[in-house]
Parts: sequence; C-alpha cells; structure tokens
Amino acid sequence: MNTVMVRNLEIGAGAPKIIVPIVAKTREGILEKAAELKNYTMDLVEWRVDFFEDALDIEKTVETAELLNKALGDTPLLFTFRTALEGGNKEIPPAHYTALNKAVAESGQVDIIDVESNTNRTEADENIRNIHAAHLPVIGSYHNFSETPDTSELLYIMRNIQRRDADIVKVAVMPRTRADVVSLLDATQIMFTKYAIRPILTMSMGQLGVISRVTGDAFGSCATFGAVGQTSAPGQIPVNDLHTVLRILHEAR
Repeated sequence: MNTVMVRNLEIGAGAPKIIVPIVAKTREGILEKAAELKNYTMDLVEWRVDFFEDALDIEKTVETAELLNKALGDTPLLFTFRTALEGGNKEIPPAHYTALNKAVAESGQVDIIDVESNTNRTEADENIRNIHAAHLPVIGSYHNFSETPDTSELLYIMRNIQRRDADIVKVAVMPRTRADVVSLLDATQIMFTKYAIRPILTMSMGQLGVISRVTGDAFGSCATFGAVGQTSAPGQIPVNDLHTVLRILHEAR
C-alpha cells in the first residue's frame, strides 16, 4: 500500500496518527487554540473551517490559514470545510466550496485538504484535481451522522472514494447498535486486507463507537481524532488519554 507524506509525517506507516481539530469561530480564537495545542502531543491539526465566522470569505480564510500555519510551526495543517450535508456547521454552494479549496491549496498555507467525495461526483473530482495540481494530498471523505450502512455498502463507499484518486480514504458513521460498530470495523479490515492501495481512516462516532477510535489500528485505520477541549464530532477522546492508549495498544501488537 502507498503511504502519504505530509511534510515529514508518513501516514499509513507505523502507529496511527493523532489529529486534533480547531473549531473556534473567530480568527483570534483560532490562533489562541493553536497556541494552546503546543502543550499537547499530536501529529496533525485539523482546521474545521466551517466553524469560522468568515469561512465563506475566501480572502479572509486564506489570510487566517497563513496565520494559523505560522502559529502551528512544524505541525502539519489539515484544511476541512465540512458541509451541512455531511454534518458540518455551514451551508456552502458547491461552486464556492470548490473555489475555496482551490484558493487555499494554491496559497501553500496548508498541508492536506479534506474533500467530501461520495456525494457530488463532478464537484469532488474537480476539487481533487485542483488540489493535486497545487501538489497537495487529499483526504476523500464520507460522513453519515444518521446511521451505519452495512458492511457491503461501506466497502462500496471506500472503494469508490479510492477510485476517485483521493490519497487517503476516510469514512465516519454513526452507530445505532453495537453491531453497527462491528460492521464498520469489519469493513475496515476487509478494505485494508483486500482492496486498499492507499491509507484508510475510519471511525464509528458517538459513545457506542468510542472503541473504534482506539482499536482502528488493529483493523487497518491509519489515524484517529482526539480532542483538546471542544470536539468536532461526537465520541472524540481527550488527546493525552488517546495518545497513551494508542501507544500501549500499538506496542502490544
């Protein structure tokens, strides 16, 4: 399987990487959180741009990305505008979503960009082409905050995202039962062992799905999300606790 280099970080090799989100509304709050994160251990920071009050202003978003990039220093920056359709904090017209991702990619102020890849095929493909043209990798993502598709559908979704040329395949779903968590983990290990040619990142959200955030490594997931204060999705674990558990589990394998 191909791994993905984000600065000096190799995703898809070694222990699962820890991603911590920033969900502040103001530029000042975003930079304050970046300063706070320097006191914690993580591999990437995700800027959840859909929480930013000026997210639809492309110029202000690029300016803020530059300031955030400087504030984070050596920690790579993942840029994510999660649309309301997939559980995000704002609506955004498809053309504006594409223009925003393109401008940020071309700015050189972020290291990797999330693209929702399982809804509008034409839009997703254009986003992926634009970001790759700027020489950045793409996380192709699918989110379902209502339910967990069955194992066969989850495999179809992951394989479809992989075919779209995303560099990392991400799936996050909401379980209604413990069996749904098993379905997500089963789909992850099947994808990893039979079909994956690039890293995959999966999680089952909410209280029921917490186990998937610490055991994903055993099933083939390359990363997980932790929290410092506010979370960007239900079930995220405080980052210091997450780091300890992941280290213990990975070293015991």
